[in-house]
Amino acid sequence: MFEYIKGVIEYVSPEYIVVDHQGIGYQIMMPNPFVFSKELGREKKVYIHMHVREDLLALYGFESAEEKKLFQKLLNVSGIGPKGALAILASGAPQQVIAAIENEDEKFLTKFPGVGKKTARQMILDLKGKLQDVVPDYFPNLFSSSSPESPAEFSPEWEEAALALEALGYSRNEIQKAAHVLKGKALSTDEYIKKALQVLLKI
Repeated sequence: MFEYIKGVIEYVSPEYIVVDHQGIGYQIMMPNPFVFSKELGREKKVYIHMHVREDLLALYGFESAEEKKLFQKLLNVSGIGPKGALAILASGAPQQVIAAIENEDEKFLTKFPGVGKKTARQMILDLKGKLQDVVPDYFPNLFSSSSPESPAEFSPEWEEAALALEALGYSRNEIQKAAHVLKGKALSTDEYIKKALQVLLKI
């Protein structure tokens, strides 16, 4: 319903800020309210999401439209509510959260408050490949074949090896880890596969 609110930052607490807009003080919950500590008394734009349920009407605020979009995407994951989504954003930068989802890094995701293995897996299932509209300003190369983490910067022999590893059941995240270790080596496809498997067995 609301995209953002522009007003004077009147108060900052550990959980929320108060924005004065035309004489009305809006309490807005935020991942990291103290980012506005130096903005007290100044007019700022805060992107907001209004959450409504039978016993609650609350405003959640964000520094950018992209952060707001990621929050809304997280709300679509079964088992994650507004407080859980806010805690995830408070504990990790959007780039880290998006990268962990795209790379199927369950271990990283379970570091967030309230996120167990089941929820981490659900985040990956529900959101992987669906965060392109969030990415542009934060992580522009994540979905590009020219990404520094993509094996596409390697030789055709590596690309063939990567496809073979994927066919063997290795995840994109695991293959990228092997790619970093083998970066710069001039090997045949078979040699890449053998070396990558040696690396992957140690992970």
